Amino acid sequence: MSVDTQSLTSPPTGNLQPAGVAADVLDSLDAAVLVVDRNERIRYRNATASAWFPDGPDLQTVFAEARFLEVFDGWSALLRRVLDAGETLRFQCALKLLNAPPAILATLHCTSLRECGSRRATGAVIRIEQEAKQHAVQERLEVSRRLASLGKLATCVAHELNNPLDGILRYINLAMRLADDAPGSKLKSYLAESRSGLMRMLQIIGDLLEFSRTTDGEFDGMNLNEVVEQAIRSSASAADASGVTIAADFQTRNMPSMRGSRIYQVCCNLIKNALDAMPNGGRLSITTGVVDSDVVIRVTDTGIGLPEPVEKVFEPFFTTKAPGKGTGLGLAICKDFVEDMGGSIAAVQGEQSGAVFTVRIPVKSCQASSLFAATSLRGGGDSAVIGDAEA
Repeated sequence: MSVDTQSLTSPPTGNLQPAGVAADVLDSLDAAVLVVDRNERIRYRNATASAWFPDGPDLQTVFAEARFLEVFDGWSALLRRVLDAGETLRFQCALKLLNAPPAILATLHCTSLRECGSRRATGAVIRIEQEAKQHAVQERLEVSRRLASLGKLATCVAHELNNPLDGILRYINLAMRLADDAPGSKLKSYLAESRSGLMRMLQIIGDLLEFSRTTDGEFDGMNLNEVVEQAIRSSASAADASGVTIAADFQTRNMPSMRGSRIYQVCCNLIKNALDAMPNGGRLSITTGVVDSDVVIRVTDTGIGLPEPVEKVFEPFFTTKAPGKGTGLGLAICKDFVEDMGGSIAAVQGEQSGAVFTVRIPVKSCQASSLFAATSLRGGGDSAVIGDAEA
């Protein structure tokens, strides 16, 4: 994409100086705007840029303290890509602003600038936006989404809790009537049923608390492969107990970094479900990569497979496990988590046995994207062994 300077210069002499209304509009923006020529010299800065950055004749001087979060080959290489190859580039960096706290996270956008009727770019426009405001809005939206998701589950929760509560009340009433003279076996049976109902209620409430808890922190800013590796490590003892081998194939080494706490919960839940489906042992494969601008996590097991239709596994409280072994909330919560990040989760039957779960999340939804090569999931990748689990 290129910017036509006819509206920025009057007359279009190539001086790269906006005039009149154009300059007033640029000065009103919250973002900093710089116009530079092919020699990296700054030819114009709007009011925000003047307030944020020290005076200086060129990009190297003004951005001397900038720390880029991605691979950055220097301003000369950036301008060549923008001006000669016609690319529009975007980078994240940490900046020290004038009269501001130590540093801010900012996004830098760079696009070519050409005069009307000319095919040759005469300069570039660099726009710098603070990420802090965007993150504050995202945090508020995330809280709203979490509350909305909880609201969708409220009806199901009320129904599911009413049933065990009613049973507990009836059995406790019977136990109280027969406590004095009933055979011990009957009394124990009634109390056992009451305990079973209470345990189910505790499972449901525990899953809902896990869903509603704000978990950002421990795994935030971590490379996605590292998040998956941590989830594998946390499940290693359970895999050993079930005789399951976990193999991880990281097909794109330099994966995006992201707010990983929710992804960690999703991975742990998918691994736990797979282990439950293989009580007599088997193999669990976890593959990560980037396909069509999406981060992809694929979890494949050799277990008992999925019920038909497979979409039912994402419904709240649907479970194929024995009574007391699961609440049926895990996959429903995973679905909400992934969709909140703009992604999707799908389940299909394995080719011979077992199940395949595929999570796709747009790279743009990641907190901070690194430069990486999009690699097909069919390619080769890195693998290592973690105890009896490979990663």
